[in-house]
Amino acid sequence: MLLARILDDKLASLYRGGKIHGGVFLGRGQEALSVAIGLALKAGDVFAPLIRDAAGRLAFGESMLDAVRTYLGSPLGPMRARDGNVHRGRPRQGLLPMISHLGAMISVVNGVLLARRLKGLTGTVGATCLGDGGTSTGSFHEAINQAAIEKLPLVLILANNHYAYSTPISRQFACRSLVDKAIGYGVAGHSVDGTELAACLEIVERAVRLARQGGGPQLVVARLLRLCGHGEHDDASYVDPKLKQSPVGRDCLKVAEAHLLEHNWAPAKTVESWRDEAAQLVEETIAKVQREGGPDPYKEDWRALSTKPLIEAYDTVRTDV
Repeated sequence: MLLARILDDKLASLYRGGKIHGGVFLGRGQEALSVAIGLALKAGDVFAPLIRDAAGRLAFGESMLDAVRTYLGSPLGPMRARDGNVHRGRPRQGLLPMISHLGAMISVVNGVLLARRLKGLTGTVGATCLGDGGTSTGSFHEAINQAAIEKLPLVLILANNHYAYSTPISRQFACRSLVDKAIGYGVAGHSVDGTELAACLEIVERAVRLARQGGGPQLVVARLLRLCGHGEHDDASYVDPKLKQSPVGRDCLKVAEAHLLEHNWAPAKTVESWRDEAAQLVEETIAKVQREGGPDPYKEDWRALSTKPLIEAYDTVRTDV
């Protein structure tokens, strides 16, 4: 969580300095929920993270080099400077590149899980994420309905951060809670306080375990607040100040740190040393990638990544990271 927060802050600084092209979307306030996903999954599972899942990506095994290289357009990154900075992944390792954060990744994970079923592979889980606004899309409806009918081991993590960009949830759904939607689709529903790391770890792990054991799709709805704009281009002036002062407006990182100190699981000096180590690692990684530079437009082989020569070079690029 701490590493993701510091990396996000550094990427935001680079964006404001004109060093990053495209958008920068921070996971500030969502790290507890995100990291719980990455920790609950195992090798062989499938994870389709979204724009605010830096913590979950790191916990699942994504290297910081992959993230920074993609943001800075390095040809040594997993997408070889061919895609937007948030559309990165390594499908062979189960980390799927994002298509869209509006529900499109649910059906992609469904496809992987169905393919594995046809191959006779069992014991694996597929997880992806969604925001409250994404539940208003047809992609969400079709995919969760398909997963329910096929009883796929899908875990859908829904971050109810109270705004779909700038649209409040009062204009998004009329049900009492988004977890109520689980009943309509015939899937299991779980609610959790997204600001509490311990609660997120418990509930997400339970949902993953149930899916792995044949319980079918699991919908986890977390209550939290996005503690920043939709992206670094957005000042979030539309957010209700009362929400910021409410329980959902708590910073999950500060809550987790206070919990550690309260239970004497780590002294303040240790926590501070973690922060210093994370900051140093982020700075070293940024400096390394900046020295690598971007692709030469006149020499780069701009063929699609699916072409044979680039597929064969994939493992060579992996060795470098």
